[in-house]
Amino acid sequence: MGRYTGPACRLCRRAGEKLFLKGERCYTPRCPIERRRPAPGGRFSFGRRVSDRGIQLREEQKARQIYGVMERQMRRYMEEAFKRPGVTGQYLLELLERRLDNVVFRLGIAESRNQARQLVLHGHVLVNQRKVDVPSYLVKAGDIISWKPSTKERDFFKELVQDAPKRAVPSWLAFDAQALEGKVLHPPEEGELESSFDTRPIVEYYSR
Repeated sequence: MGRYTGPACRLCRRAGEKLFLKGERCYTPRCPIERRRPAPGGRFSFGRRVSDRGIQLREEQKARQIYGVMERQMRRYMEEAFKRPGVTGQYLLELLERRLDNVVFRLGIAESRNQARQLVLHGHVLVNQRKVDVPSYLVKAGDIISWKPSTKERDFFKELVQDAPKRAVPSWLAFDAQALEGKVLHPPEEGELESSFDTRPIVEYYSR
């Protein structure tokens, strides 16, 4: 199946919670969750008993929708997480957080991960002064995330970075508001990982 291109708010309504897929809209009263709009399917979507398998699948889909990854990518992340000693779910979340598009979003420059993914794909983002146009690129400690010089002169970029960062920057990242550069201080650790989904059902889903 290809990438989902339908209404992003429909995914939040299906999950029954905010997935923060629409940037600033998610923080306003216009958000369908704030307006208490029902899940897609109306009355036919309620009263159904969800199996354990269904719960695992929902958490897996929620994680993929939040980070914008395909099922094949998620499977590769899980394969790598299973090979690493320690807590599998924690390392999975670390891999997702280290994606370049997520780091651009976490630095507070892009309004959403989808917007950050577009900026990376269009070649506006530099890593250690080299263009990287792969959203799934995994950053490492010491990497410097900056912008292509020609991009800084564009009007859309000036509007984008106005009052940046737009939200609190995680402790494993640093943002220089004057230079508009971000730095990866170290890989995210357990106490620095924030997620709105449970990794345990995801691990169980891929352990079958």
